[in-house]
Amino acid sequence: MSTTLQQSARLRTPVSDDDHSVGSPSASVTLVEYGDYECPYCREAHGVVVSFVNMLGPEVRFVFRHFPLATIHPHAPHAAEAAEAAEAAGAQGNFWAMHHVLFENQSALADPDLVMYAAGLKLDTGRFADDLATHAHGAHVRDDFMGGVRSGVNGTPAFYVNGLRHNGSYDLATLLRAVRRAA
Repeated sequence: MSTTLQQSARLRTPVSDDDHSVGSPSASVTLVEYGDYECPYCREAHGVVVSFVNMLGPEVRFVFRHFPLATIHPHAPHAAEAAEAAEAAGAQGNFWAMHHVLFENQSALADPDLVMYAAGLKLDTGRFADDLATHAHGAHVRDDFMGGVRSGVNGTPAFYVNGLRHNGSYDLATLLRAVRRAA
């Protein structure tokens, strides 16, 4: 299957220190994903991205941004807030651990489930539940979402390679080709 980088569809919100990323900021290629924790296609892509990051290591920086499609995935916005609550400043520092747990448990994303996952990660569940109840991290999720809208995201998962929209499949071989071309 072919892979193309759409020159007209660009990432409008540059990657910054506010983003959740793995890999070196100086990597030659940055892969940005806009995703939704309740989207079955994002769950499929999650496994591919994990393999991809493990395979390429320092060659690539991976960034995940929230794009919850609330009209079709009602638990997705709170799941995104749960990932942020797991990372909350000065507190938890477990975004990536929660990120993986949410995709692994995609069919159980109600608030009691989210608190149970936080307990399993040994997070401060009182603070976590309070952050969820007060939508303490809703602004971050909305900012990610609006950055996706400005960048032309209209579904998930949506990938950008070095700022250009990837309009191909998100299987491992196709993503690898796109990254090799970008490098």
